[in-house]
Amino acid sequence: MKIVVSTLVEAPMHEVWRAYTTPEDIKAWNTASPDWHTTAATVDLRPGGQFSSRMEAKDGSFGFDFAGEYTQVVPHQLIEYAFGDRVGRVEFIEQASAVLVTVTFDGEQTHSEEQQRTGWQAILDSFARHVKGKLASE
Repeated sequence: MKIVVSTLVEAPMHEVWRAYTTPEDIKAWNTASPDWHTTAATVDLRPGGQFSSRMEAKDGSFGFDFAGEYTQVVPHQLIEYAFGDRVGRVEFIEQASAVLVTVTFDGEQTHSEEQQRTGWQAILDSFARHVKGKLASE
């Protein structure tokens, strides 16, 4: 089952790309809800390079690692990766004054398709808010 989520980020491509691929930025935006946070992130952005992020409930009740390996990287266009036996794809498409970011990923069997779509969409929406807020503060 392939699941697709997307968001329009009103920012220049270089800012969108940087925020999506920089560990400090990832720690700021990689959350589906305010009661969660990302406590650590690593990025080796090249084919064969590893990535990981540690997501935890702020109350300490639960946490997990999201990790994998990049399989294809085309700067400012595409990131493909494998995580476990699943794959993901992030496309960056420049528009007039924004960037359309689309994430396609293999769903898993533990949670419903709707739960997965909702969670990944919330994270992507958090990403868009982060980029917009970062630009507004500069």
